[in-house]
Amino acid sequence: MAGSEWSDEENAAVVADYFAMLAMELAGQPFIKAERNRALQGLTGRGRGSIEYKHQNISAILKGLGEAWIDGYKPAFNYQRGLEAAVVAWLEAHPEWLARSSSDTPFPAAGMHEPPSLWIGPAPTLSNNPDPVELRETMAVARRYDVAERDARNRALGRRGEELVVQHERQSLIRSGRGDLAERVRWVSDLDGDGAGFDVASFLPNGRERVIEVKTTNGWERTPFHISANELSVSKERRSDWCLLRLWNFSREPKAFELYPPLDTHVALTPTSFLATVR
Repeated sequence: MAGSEWSDEENAAVVADYFAMLAMELAGQPFIKAERNRALQGLTGRGRGSIEYKHQNISAILKGLGEAWIDGYKPAFNYQRGLEAAVVAWLEAHPEWLARSSSDTPFPAAGMHEPPSLWIGPAPTLSNNPDPVELRETMAVARRYDVAERDARNRALGRRGEELVVQHERQSLIRSGRGDLAERVRWVSDLDGDGAGFDVASFLPNGRERVIEVKTTNGWERTPFHISANELSVSKERRSDWCLLRLWNFSREPKAFELYPPLDTHVALTPTSFLATVR
């Protein structure tokens, strides 16, 4: 058994156990990795080190899929393609996993309690956050399963991200002594629907308008995301007050960075569809 390729049944077993541990970790519930490893040894006949490396492989796949992974299992990308298929099969069989962040208790209303803290830091660049050596492998996984399209269609996740940003903007203005402006912050996409080219209309403390397009993922900061032609157009038309707020690590501890026009100085924009008209 040692050194042989893992079977579909073995891959399915280790993937199911990994997600069970990850669910407990995200919920703040304790578990003992060594005990679960021993149970898998008895089930598969594999050694402790082999199982641990498989866990690291699953972390790598989840990183590529734009999902959270278990702390302590550093992503390792040299893995069997059958394991990737097993992870994707588990996610397809458990659609509630990808929408889990929308089933949490809603954020408290502004003015009643402090919302979850939102850390906003610098955008990752080659100078402050060089590309990891496995970036090519990570992006390959993301492209194979169109992670950007999946997140764009996950309206529940998107709404939760926008909701957090609305509350963050209101609380930031209140802390700056501008409660008058905080009352005027609007969740545009919720009140008026999509189409404005931004999701939240807010203000800077000096009263200047600030319009925000929110992009949310549960994965890491370099997970690809979709931006529409309309959003790009509005970013150019309202260049002085438009920004893109990128929320990441949402299911664990939301973090964010902001990007300002012109966007093509910060990100690589890849055409993914074309409008066709009959000649």
